Amino acid sequence: MTVHELLLSLDGVEATYNHAIRALSGVSLTVRTGEIVALLGANGAGKTTALKALSGLLPAEHGQVAAGSIVYDGRDVTRRSPAELVRAGLVQELEGRHCFRSLTVEDNLIVGGWVRGLGRTALRSELERIYTLFPRLRDRRRIPAGLTSGGEQQMAAVGRVLMARPRLLVLDESSMCLAPLVVEGIFAALKRLNREEGLSILVAEQNSTVALRHADRTSVPETGRTVLDGPAADLRERDDIKAFYLGFGVGGHASTATAPAAA
Repeated sequence: MTVHELLLSLDGVEATYNHAIRALSGVSLTVRTGEIVALLGANGAGKTTALKALSGLLPAEHGQVAAGSIVYDGRDVTRRSPAELVRAGLVQELEGRHCFRSLTVEDNLIVGGWVRGLGRTALRSELERIYTLFPRLRDRRRIPAGLTSGGEQQMAAVGRVLMARPRLLVLDESSMCLAPLVVEGIFAALKRLNREEGLSILVAEQNSTVALRHADRTSVPETGRTVLDGPAADLRERDDIKAFYLGFGVGGHASTATAPAAA
């Protein structure tokens, strides 16, 4: 997929909670149209806070962008509400498989279509698109989402945000507590949308293996500051960097590595 103009830019972003607890101390990253960017790191690295900052969701948790800039599609994010950003095509799927548990799988998907004000015919077309990406959802469409498996709930959550036809899809820990085959299926579907429709994706992940396999570029924060940023292929080849910054060795064991030489 050809990468074009700059879509999202975070430059030296600092963020706090309650104007006192510092969560980000200098996060910088960019996403261009048609690009998949993986934000990698362990718990506490600042990934979720960075995503909430760019989606306008920090104030809901008494958080603030204290310094730096966040620009989406040429406009300052901090001057726009989350609803405005969604209508502009920046749509985030939050960590934790947020489904309306009492609604059917299909009704969960339809909620995503309402954001765009779709009519009945357009909704059916979009539903068919999601069912093609995630065939299991077609089989489970009449079942309350709360009675489906964790993997099916995650597919429904991702499908719901895709119904809004985002320009930039933001995902937070979409692989958490899911079987490897389910994770691969979700990432394969997203890669297909990226390749065929030019969907830009920013995904925060602890599962560096699957994220690096599909991403074009990676950004790695550590304790709230960006420490690495570059092509995903470079990080895939550097076991020393993966061990030190992501916390795991080649075999998946906890690492005791020392700092690597500069990339």
